Amino acid sequence: MNALYVIFGLGFLSLIAEIVNLKKGLTIAIIIGILAAVVLIGMDWNTNQSFYNEMVTFDNAAISFTALILVISIFWFWMAGDYFSDQPHQTDRSALILFSLSGALIMVSFSNMAMLFLGIEVLSISLYVLAGSNKNSLLSNEASFKYFLMGSFATGFLLMGIALIYGATGSFNIQKIAVSVMEQPALPGFFYVGIILMLVGMAFKISAVPFHFWAPDVYEGSPITITAFMSTVVKIAAIAAFYKLFTIFYQVPETSWRPLGIILQAITVLTLIVPNVTAVFQTNVKRLLAYSSVGNVGYILLAFISGGNRGEVVFYYLTAYSLASIAAFTVLYKIEKSGNGTFKGLFKRNPLMALLMTVALLSLAGIPPLAGFLAKYLVFVQALEADHSGLVIIAIITSLTGVFYYFRVLISMFQDSGDASVVNDSFSSKLLMIILLALIIGIGLFPDFLTMLMAA
Repeated sequence: MNALYVIFGLGFLSLIAEIVNLKKGLTIAIIIGILAAVVLIGMDWNTNQSFYNEMVTFDNAAISFTALILVISIFWFWMAGDYFSDQPHQTDRSALILFSLSGALIMVSFSNMAMLFLGIEVLSISLYVLAGSNKNSLLSNEASFKYFLMGSFATGFLLMGIALIYGATGSFNIQKIAVSVMEQPALPGFFYVGIILMLVGMAFKISAVPFHFWAPDVYEGSPITITAFMSTVVKIAAIAAFYKLFTIFYQVPETSWRPLGIILQAITVLTLIVPNVTAVFQTNVKRLLAYSSVGNVGYILLAFISGGNRGEVVFYYLTAYSLASIAAFTVLYKIEKSGNGTFKGLFKRNPLMALLMTVALLSLAGIPPLAGFLAKYLVFVQALEADHSGLVIIAIITSLTGVFYYFRVLISMFQDSGDASVVNDSFSSKLLMIILLALIIGIGLFPDFLTMLMAA
């Protein structure tokens, strides 16, 4: 819980920095503060503490997801340092990001449905503003409007689902709801309607097909740094919240669960096929990464339906995906900032950037020995053990499709474009890229620590 206080405090510190004109060094102060939050959340390991009348609970699963979000946030602030320094309202934007980050931490630690709603709203409201922060861009304004509209629409489904589940069980507390599900032989029909409505609402938040249509436009229209935040931190928080809800729904008796399982399997199949096929036809790398983000949700959903309440595979996949994604967006941001805006001939203009982008895309494609390969392998093995061989075949085919569109970008980087302009980066940027390279490769070669962490 102390980690959450630190992140909130950093948000207020950013606002105060504007008033007292202490903008210089703010990003470094924020990174140090988030590092302190990582240490504090690590100290809560195995304590399983609840706060505010069991509104939030920091069990080991919540601590693991919180630590992952905080670490990715450090990399994000490191990457986006130039973005903040170039903006006239630096402190406002950093404060909005930190408040959004606070909402993400609430989403992974909620133990009461009301706190889930609060976490989603705290996370989302800041992002509605940030998505449209490029006021001179029509695409950015459109992204903000679409994100707000679709986010509000999804929240309506979520609230109605929460209300129906409360009506059936008499509680907002997820543990008490789980007990009601296991002890009552026959729950009212509107309980299952509530589950479906919550499933739809959360499917919007994680951008699962067919509730994904907002994601490509919002990702493309938002500033690259904000898109990177949405694609990593927001995605982790939404999937972690979905995972926590799923472990409750998994307690539903098998005869009643079967229709819900069929719905989730259908969403999984669509989320595997649609974005991966659509990405083949994309020419904009930012939009391609948006469809890639949606497609990766399909593999995580496959882990859900095949693993039940086992979370180690989901955690490992999210770690591998978020590291590769933040690495890819780091390169994309640096290229856009250079003024060139093209990947053609990148290997000659900046070999380190080209190497990082290559490793990131190969990891997203699931090529060994990188983290993304082992993540997909673990999902496939778990699904085969659960007798979902048909879904595994579909997932393998769509993964091969992903290899095709990722390689289009890779080939472009190693082509001779005739442009000899060098993409410059600072020592800090080079250090960040080297660390991301090491993590993507290292976690692929030595995965035991992460899987043991979540299994605990």
